[in-house]
Amino acid sequence: MTVELGRYGIWRHAGGLTPELAREIEALGYGAVWIGGSPPADLALAESLLDATTHVAVGTSIVNMWSSPAAEVAASYHRIEARHPGRFLLGVGVGHPEATSDYTRPYASLVAYLDELDAAGVPSAGRAIAALGPKMLKLSADRSAGAQPYLTTPRHTRESRELLGDGVLLAPEHKVVIDTDPQRARSVGRPFVHKPYLGLRNYTSNLLRLGWTEADIADGGSDALIDALVAHGDADAVAAQLAGHVDAGADHVCAQVLTEGYADPLPPMRALAEALELG
Repeated sequence: MTVELGRYGIWRHAGGLTPELAREIEALGYGAVWIGGSPPADLALAESLLDATTHVAVGTSIVNMWSSPAAEVAASYHRIEARHPGRFLLGVGVGHPEATSDYTRPYASLVAYLDELDAAGVPSAGRAIAALGPKMLKLSADRSAGAQPYLTTPRHTRESRELLGDGVLLAPEHKVVIDTDPQRARSVGRPFVHKPYLGLRNYTSNLLRLGWTEADIADGGSDALIDALVAHGDADAVAAQLAGHVDAGADHVCAQVLTEGYADPLPPMRALAEALELG
């Protein structure tokens, strides 16, 4: 892989990312800023974040192949790479069947999309693939720098590393609430798990593979499931939970820092950076 991500980064939906916030994230010592959702093919937000910073990496998590034509994405990739060499990682994926009317033969369609990126000169080392199940994980190893699993646990990270082997990027996302009150933390974290993810079968199938039950997934998720998917506690406790992914074989962990309502995300990001000793 040609992009240096560091050990920990910040994942945030595109609507909550600004150049100013990217500068703050970089100053706190995080190695990467991840653009969540399905950013459009022009990748303008990624470019603006890179323009505003000096060394932090920026990645997409993920560009949706159904809505972003490969030729347009490739042109944007080359534009960004020329302007900010070695700082952008193109994350791509197939999205969710419930959200895409054209969702047919997703694996074959993604292979064809990667073929188009190859033909347009986008290097495999400059891209990663959203992957949960074994087939997509293997594809991520064969056709990209590696995998970007979302809504997972250290158990999934461990099993993914065993499947991928060494030398393949493994960068799971994990949600975070800095709050020592479990009930309050769950009330913040549960909505970000429940809708839409507990209604999307690629995620629920993965959770069932990991040993969770239909009862855990129902009604917004059991407390045990929410606690596994949303790290909470003081900053040191949360840092220890994120380190569980590293211990299980992750190269990089994308922390999605959640706050109640529209609260400023910087204080918990700062506390977590201190606990992770990023400075």
